[in-house]
Amino acid sequence: MHIPKLKDFFVGEEKNNIKYFAGMIIAMLIWGVSWTSGKAIVTHVHAEVAAFWRYAISLITVIPVIWYLKVPMKKDKIAFFYMFIAGLFISLFNYLFFMGLSHGEAGYGGTMVTAISPILTYIMSIVILKNKVSTKQVLALVIGIFGALILLKVPFEGFAFLNINSLYFLECAIIWSIVTIFAQKASKRVDPMMYTLVVFAVTCFTNMIFALPYEPFAFSTFDSVFWWNIVFVGLLAGTFSTALFFISASHLGAHQAAVFMFIVPIGAIVSSWIVYDEKILLSTVVGCLLTFVAVVLFNSKKRVVEVLK
Repeated sequence: MHIPKLKDFFVGEEKNNIKYFAGMIIAMLIWGVSWTSGKAIVTHVHAEVAAFWRYAISLITVIPVIWYLKVPMKKDKIAFFYMFIAGLFISLFNYLFFMGLSHGEAGYGGTMVTAISPILTYIMSIVILKNKVSTKQVLALVIGIFGALILLKVPFEGFAFLNINSLYFLECAIIWSIVTIFAQKASKRVDPMMYTLVVFAVTCFTNMIFALPYEPFAFSTFDSVFWWNIVFVGLLAGTFSTALFFISASHLGAHQAAVFMFIVPIGAIVSSWIVYDEKILLSTVVGCLLTFVAVVLFNSKKRVVEVLK
């Protein structure tokens, strides 16, 4: 029996990917911490205001990145349609993100959304995009669904998760799955960073419309806690980590990038435990691990499966 090593799963034929692994890990950890930072933000402002400023900062700071990377400004009407719709959905996700954090726990929210969203995406890709699945992938979906049910505590509490503390996060997972489908449709027509720019712009202006009644430009009402955290979420978790993710993913491949997404809950759980003393539930850990196994199995190539035999 051949015992697999970590490099068998990620390195493959390339041995110079360490910097991209590091970049992906950093981006995922920052995304995880952003859940805790987001909770700090909504204790100081309305969710609508937080949603606007998050993507306003991301939009402003992504423009120099686009210029530096010399991203081609390819015009494609169909791609723009996908990006526009994705932007509208992300603006809704953005609002639900902050509303969820105003009621629920950051660690649980970050874990639930990250873990359940890929499973929902695979199901949607099969139903909507008519993607064919193998027996191995069906098994992966079964494991993933079971993991999602444990995350939602269904075996222990039934449908008690349908409360204000969890429902926002479940809606976030559903919305993000829809956004992922649109991203897949647009990816063949436009550069990922160009996609990011347009989506950031649509999201920013959509959230601004709903934030106007709450005076988002009343700067004197915002304290330092709000600004430090909104800059972290908008600049580091938004522009920096998004660019780092796309650059690293372009070298590692989509199937490996999907696996790295499960580092996000680590950042969310640990940071929320440190800052808010949130309890780390066994059901959260087990559910996240099962969905992680499902994503690895669903995205694994034949070579990776053989190495387990």
